[in-house]
Amino acid sequence: MRDSRPSVLAHFALAAALVALCACSPKRIPPMTVSELLEDRVMLDGVLMKCDARPAQARDDQECQNAHEAIARLVKDPDPDVVARRTAAFERAREQRRQALDKMRAQQESQAKVDAYSLPVLPVNPAEAASAAGAPGASAAPTDAPPADGATQPPAGEPAKP
Repeated sequence: MRDSRPSVLAHFALAAALVALCACSPKRIPPMTVSELLEDRVMLDGVLMKCDARPAQARDDQECQNAHEAIARLVKDPDPDVVARRTAAFERAREQRRQALDKMRAQQESQAKVDAYSLPVLPVNPAEAASAAGAPGASAAPTDAPPADGATQPPAGEPAKP
């Protein structure tokens, strides 16, 4: 019987060691559900980053599938509070833009306007303008006047008649 007693003690020690090893191993954390991910957006972002880092394993991972389902639900049914905040921010920005445009329009209207009736009168014929200004080499005769010999010139594009 003496031989069986050390053997029993060895088996007992081995069993105690296995129990201690099993007790020390980390417990597996269950995957987060879709509703848990919808409630905790930071955790949802973390899970999505983890899934993007390991795309091959993400296909089979239940947590990644739940995260993608949560994203699909968020896109389909946006949070009413978020929609209300975004709408209010949009309306504020639109009102600020309207005020800025109204201010710019008022500044443009208040600038000095050109009065066409107070502008200087310029002659239509450039030769008259040069002679009126006293430019050297300018002839006093208008360029549209007939030649001195009395001959008339044909209109542009027609041959001259003898």
